[in-house]
Amino acid sequence: MAISLSVVLLLAIILVVLLRGGSIKAGPAIVAMLFGFFLASTGMAPSISRFLHSIADTINSISF
Repeated sequence: MAISLSVVLLLAIILVVLLRGGSIKAGPAIVAMLFGFFLASTGMAPSISRFLHSIADTINSISF
């Protein structure tokens, strides 16, 4: 839960920066958000979640 909440917060910050910087307009941003929202309710959602968790685990296992 904490990882997914962090990812959502990070993506929201990136979206706000892109909107403010003029790199992306409001229309395409809304379409992208709706696409993500509807994608989360499909059968692909568990696979995407597992993929993101495996990336997070890989990054977490890197020691400097």
